[in-house]
Amino acid sequence: MQRISPHISYQEAVKSATAIRHGIDNKPSDLQLIDMRRLALDVFEPLRARFNRPIGISSFFRSAELNKKIGGSSRSQHCCPDGQAAMDIDADVFGGIENREIFEFIRDELPFDQLIWEFGDGSNPDWVHVSLKSTNNRKQILKAVKHGSKTLYLRY
Repeated sequence: MQRISPHISYQEAVKSATAIRHGIDNKPSDLQLIDMRRLALDVFEPLRARFNRPIGISSFFRSAELNKKIGGSSRSQHCCPDGQAAMDIDADVFGGIENREIFEFIRDELPFDQLIWEFGDGSNPDWVHVSLKSTNNRKQILKAVKHGSKTLYLRY
């Protein structure tokens, strides 16, 4: 079985119930796989090493067709455009650590382009979005909040 990194299988990286339901091919190109591996090795694997436990990934790669179907941004880094990749991490899935701890460790110790505290409350996000580019990472930290039916991204 092909692996993205020691703790992420290819199947886990491309899984999507929406893609399955709608017959969407959610397969990354060879170049996109390189970017996915960079994110997995530079961010996810250090998280695993630090916390020494399974950490859930709720979303990793999205094909352009899948991203459009779920209403994702046309500039989504989940689509791995031009040297970029993104994943949504949910530590609460397996327990033992909180998403806040994941967020803080990435913020303080790891490389990233964008780090987003996704919804939740002041003490713990519902999940953590992290992206990485091959060059010129912005180290942008945001907080996603609902304002009516819209999502706003505020500076953290």
